[in-house]
Amino acid sequence: MTSDESVTEEVEVDVVEEDVQEDVESTDDKPKKQSKSEKRFEQLEREGDIAADYLEGLLDIADLDGDIDMDVEADRAMVAIVGADNLDQLVGDNGKTLDALQELTRLAVTQQTGERSRLMLDVAGYRAGRRELLTEMGQEACRRAKEEGTSVSLSPMTPYERKIVHDAVADAGLKSESEGSEPNRYVVVVP
Repeated sequence: MTSDESVTEEVEVDVVEEDVQEDVESTDDKPKKQSKSEKRFEQLEREGDIAADYLEGLLDIADLDGDIDMDVEADRAMVAIVGADNLDQLVGDNGKTLDALQELTRLAVTQQTGERSRLMLDVAGYRAGRRELLTEMGQEACRRAKEEGTSVSLSPMTPYERKIVHDAVADAGLKSESEGSEPNRYVVVVP
């Protein structure tokens, strides 16, 4: 056997091995297609990654400690800063600083992806606690509307907060509507 024959045999072996690998990966010779939901999930995960990088940079600049948690829920990227005692300053009065930080984070994501982001940001469990409180508020408004037989108006809320109340009212089997104009829009629970 000459050295040329040896090289030829090695090349043939490599080609055979590659063909076998391709057969294992794809049995129908077509590339595997992702469903729309898989693509959307990956897009939302990417948004979360971009947001996490942006927020880590901000935490470093502000010299704050905190861990970043990411999830995808209800067709939104959910990002949370957790784990430190000094995060209240990122929430601010009534969550106003958190709302501003969320908008900045959305802008950072939009800048990198070229698409509008609807990600939700939570800091130190503020939004999670607020969700629980708003759900209870909606349930209490339903109870009052049923007992008194009249509409119950709640205080002004952000669109996100109103949605939480509307969902709680719908779960209780009643109807609700938003009235007023921003930033003083509020929920009315109808008996």
